[in-house]
Amino acid sequence: MGSGRVIILGAGVAGLSTALPLLRAGREVTVIDPLGPAGGASFGNAGLLSADTVVPIALPGMLRKVPGWLSDPLGPLVVRPAYLPRAAPWLARWIRAGRMDRVHAISDAMRALHAPAFDDWRELLGAEGYSEFIRRTGQVQIWDEPEETPGAALERGLRERLGIQAEVLGADEIRQFFPGIARHVSRGVLVPGNGHTVSPPRVVRRLGELFLAGGGTILPERAMKLIPQEGGGWMVMTNTGNHRAGQVVVAGGAWSRLLLDPLGIRVPLETERGYHLMLPDPSITPKLPILYKSGNFGVTPMEEGLRVAGTVEIAGLDAAPDERRAQQLLRQLRGLFPDIQGGEARLWMGYRPSTPDSLPVLGPVPSHPGLHLCFGHGHFGMTGAPPSGRLVAGTILGDTPRIDMAPYSITRFH
Repeated sequence: MGSGRVIILGAGVAGLSTALPLLRAGREVTVIDPLGPAGGASFGNAGLLSADTVVPIALPGMLRKVPGWLSDPLGPLVVRPAYLPRAAPWLARWIRAGRMDRVHAISDAMRALHAPAFDDWRELLGAEGYSEFIRRTGQVQIWDEPEETPGAALERGLRERLGIQAEVLGADEIRQFFPGIARHVSRGVLVPGNGHTVSPPRVVRRLGELFLAGGGTILPERAMKLIPQEGGGWMVMTNTGNHRAGQVVVAGGAWSRLLLDPLGIRVPLETERGYHLMLPDPSITPKLPILYKSGNFGVTPMEEGLRVAGTVEIAGLDAAPDERRAQQLLRQLRGLFPDIQGGEARLWMGYRPSTPDSLPVLGPVPSHPGLHLCFGHGHFGMTGAPPSGRLVAGTILGDTPRIDMAPYSITRFH
């Protein structure tokens, strides 16, 4: 039955961040994923490592914005009208999560999970790999408005209550940081404790290489159903095989619900579809990531060029991409850097696995022994996955968690 074996469903950053600690602790580990390492959201995200970001996506005032989301198909956040009935329960939970009392509790849980992210990346990659892929040089948020906006004031309050360092930048300082930036940008905030990776796909593939080199197994199969076995353990039925293990970790990102629903395990998981545009050979390369708050997108310097990423589209797993949402990112980039030039841009769309409260779903399922969860990181996967993987691996190994796991448990939804 393979009672000591662990199967991880998902070869993205969350699955591999769980698999490596288990393998290094001496467990037999198999990862199953039809796309292989970095085939989903781990490929195309903005690459931000935001250990000092403690701001959930749902904030006060969301409800009044809903009509606008439905009216502008190219807006920063849109719900496709045909999908609204299906998304409505999740959106209602999302809006409730934006109450200020909930925002403080969520912010505290984000801080507890994210704080060791850089240390956990170093542990996973080793010193050489960390130096190759990780840059803790900060992130800069910028606004057109010269005075602090209500949203910026809220974010500042959340940082200050948790003792997170940040530095306000005036217009001249912004231009020193970013030569060639548009004149309408007038205010910024540097968060020096944040950073980025120079290549999300390569760094996650490196995790896969380390896993294979350590004796792990990666199977290019699609998990179709989880079947509990008499006497304990699980069988994973895939498109080409049956695989048994004493413990199974669902780390399938936006597809995780498809495996849990047949078991009667309900989790509010939605796909915040994100788009990016990669501009190769840019004539202007910012030294560190920019989060353009007035434009609702980010710009990250990477090995392959500039990745311009952002927008949220609520439309599920099945709808075709709307490539216009990626194409408009080039126009927005040129609005921010009017003189920028580059090669032929590449478009991408992927699925952020998002919960209403911006926190992942981590740890065991009490009603199903041997089943563990590690998904739902939403906008913070590259930051939250390494600490999450260490925590979930620890629960399987019988370690005492370093933080209270209750805020991330699936039981919070019931």
